[in-house]
Amino acid sequence: MATAKSKTIYGVHPSVAMVQKWLAELKETTGRSMEEWLALVKEEGPKDEKSRREWLKSKHKLGTNKASWIAERAEGKGWEDTPEAYLKAAVRYVEEQYAGPKEKLRPIYDELLKLGKSLGEDVKACPCRTIVPLYREHVFAQIKPTTNSRIDLGFALTHYKGKLPKRLIDTGGLAKKDRITRRIEITAAAQIDEEVKKWLKTAYDLDA
Repeated sequence: MATAKSKTIYGVHPSVAMVQKWLAELKETTGRSMEEWLALVKEEGPKDEKSRREWLKSKHKLGTNKASWIAERAEGKGWEDTPEAYLKAAVRYVEEQYAGPKEKLRPIYDELLKLGKSLGEDVKACPCRTIVPLYREHVFAQIKPTTNSRIDLGFALTHYKGKLPKRLIDTGGLAKKDRITRRIEITAAAQIDEEVKKWLKTAYDLDA
């Protein structure tokens, strides 16, 4: 029952629509569908993913992104290309993030997720393999179990004009043109205080 419920708390990652578009256009842009590329790779290509990627680029003149995607697919990896498949995987991604030594961080994650989604009905949590980004129009925050004892709650604060407190640690995101520019370290649920709520709301509001 818990699993069925957890499926409904996540939204479909924006990349799923991009993947569907990419797959729909693949035959037109390369002369082969994904199924045809996979058959060719398995029949004629090298055996490992890296060699397959280079083979697709050198012999078949594919760009890096297309070659990487096809090589990953041939290994059974890559992004899920339907909303249903993604939502099923999303639950697994979170379970894997908080398995083993990080299991004790799960209550903190659950509390942060609840807080993020309480900001508005337009908030979507779209898990990836190592993080859970929170979207409005764009990513405005992310929840990341960085170590076995700490979650980093990241914020997109590029356009914030005021002074930032020391608790908000610079991620280096501004220089890297990453949306997440600041983070707060959280090691216990009790640390999800008014300041955390304030900055999460600020990041949310900046993405209006």
